Parts: sequence; C-alpha cells; structure tokens
Amino acid sequence: MFRTPPPASPTRRAFTLVELLVVIAIIGTLVGLLLPAVQAAREAANRSSCVNKLKQIGLAFQNFNSSTNYLPASDYNAGGDWGTWQLAVLPFMEQQQLYDRYQGFMRGTAPGSTTVTNYSHVNNRPVTTTLIPQLLCPSDASDENTRSPNFFNITKHNYVVNAGNTNRMQDFPGRGTPLNGVIYGGAPFVRNGKNPVNNVNGRVVKFSNIPDGLSKTMMASETCLGINPTVTTSDLRGFTWWGPGAVFHAFNGPNSPTPDQFQFASYCNNQPAKNLPCIQASEVQLAARSRHPGGVNVCNCDGSIRFVTNDVDIAIWRAAATTEFGESLSLD
Repeated sequence: MFRTPPPASPTRRAFTLVELLVVIAIIGTLVGLLLPAVQAAREAANRSSCVNKLKQIGLAFQNFNSSTNYLPASDYNAGGDWGTWQLAVLPFMEQQQLYDRYQGFMRGTAPGSTTVTNYSHVNNRPVTTTLIPQLLCPSDASDENTRSPNFFNITKHNYVVNAGNTNRMQDFPGRGTPLNGVIYGGAPFVRNGKNPVNNVNGRVVKFSNIPDGLSKTMMASETCLGINPTVTTSDLRGFTWWGPGAVFHAFNGPNSPTPDQFQFASYCNNQPAKNLPCIQASEVQLAARSRHPGGVNVCNCDGSIRFVTNDVDIAIWRAAATTEFGESLSLD
C-alpha cells in the first residue's frame, strides 16, 4: 500500500551576520535614546530629595530661632572647632541623642575637664564620625568621600550656611572687608558665636537683625563633598563639624570655576573638571556648589527654596548673601 510521506520539517533559517548587526545597532540606538531620559529622571528625583532635605534644615533653623530668639552661629570659638550650626540644630532634626552625647559646645566643659572638648576629641568622635542621612544630597554620589581618613574618619555632609559675601575673615578690615572692592554686608551666620563658655564675646544674629528681609536673604545652600586625594588623606569641603567647612561665601557665584581657598594645601584637592577647583590661600573662601546641572538649591531665611542658576548676576548673588545693606535685589 502506497503511503504519502510525512511533510518535511521546514528548514530553520538562522540570522545572518548583517541582520544580527542591524539588531545590535537598533538596541544601541534605543539605549542611547533612553539612557539620557533615565539619567534625567534619576537626577530629578535626587534634586527633589535634596530640596526636601534643605527645607528640613530651614525648618530646623526656624525652630531653633523660636526656642532661643536667635540663630545659631556658623561655628564656635575663633578656630571653629568647638562646634558648628550642624551640632546646634541636631535636636530639631530628630537627632537629640547625638546632640546629648556631644561634650562641650552649648553645655560648656566635659565632666572632670577644665577645657572645652572639640569636634575631634575622643569623647566626641562617636558623634562626629556619624553620617547623618538628612544632611546628604543623593546627587553627590561620593560614598568614598563622606569620611576624612586623616581626621579620625569624621564625616562630611552636603549642606552649608551663608557666611556672607566675602570670606571667612568677613568682618576684619584688610582680611575680609573690603575684598577687591566688595564690602562685607553682614550675614545670618557669624563666627565665634554665643555659648555658655564664650558668653561675653560670643555673637548672635536675630531675624530682627536682617533688615534686608528674610525672603531676600540666603540661609543655607549645598556643597559638593571634597574628593579625598588618597585613602589616607582628605579634602575638607563638606567637613561641616568644623567652622571653615560649614559655610559658603558668595564672593564667587554658584559652582564658580574660580578656585575655593583653604589656608593649607593639604585641606583640599584641586579637581576643576569635577566642579571642585581649589588653591591654598591666606583666607578661607568656599563657593556654593552642587551636582545638579546648571545651579544650586538655596534656602532663604523665610524657609523658601530657590534654584539659583550658575549665570546669576553676581551683584544679585552677593546681595542675597548680605543682611544689612538694604538692597532691593532679589533672587526671584
């Protein structure tokens, strides 16, 4: 009996080299189109997080002021090593336990001691080696730079306060004012602030001492974590437990290509391509910096948040850093 043979299985045809290359090219094109969108979405989320954290810092300052009727100083004692604003606001950022562990500062001397213990004292390192998430901006993905290896691994953070329109020696004629023709116009945060140990010479700033207006005066901004040169050395930008590292100055604009200044070359690592230019100089001067494309976020003294672009008029930027010049200029 004659049987019809079963149909032959169709021959499978493989991709040719040309087809494979076309598919790879299409995938590469799609990745090239999608990657910027993904990166932009990630940065938008990071920037939103940074803004929210800056708002919380502004609220902490408002609550500190409500409790004391003045703002904390940028730092305490001439060298800025008895504590900074960052320590002062810990109780208002749900960090009361950290604040209570710190010896010295607002509570005077350590038990059994006749001297004030500073940020690097062994008694205070449990506090100053703690990384505070509320003070880190996720846009600055620098995990390896959040600690200072040759300073007992003390932590660094991303938010700094407004110390005026010149430099650290802001109110010393010949050193901070005038500076290349720029006269110091007051600031919300001053050095060598009032505390029980330094009550006579300590200074305070009240909101009533800001006649320029709270909505026209910057309170805080962002900074980039300094890139540590090696695993055993540090860049102290973002070293906010210490006075000189806890502030920004508005002499230069946001994300300025003009180098930041530290009094010792070993305190900073010159990285201009990474928005971290730096030189050794006689006085400390640090610009506001961020990892956000085009500008920085700032918090004004009324708690409002602004994104200030890198090309802001320098006169407006400096005016927003002063408290008592009566300028009508505004970041708006």
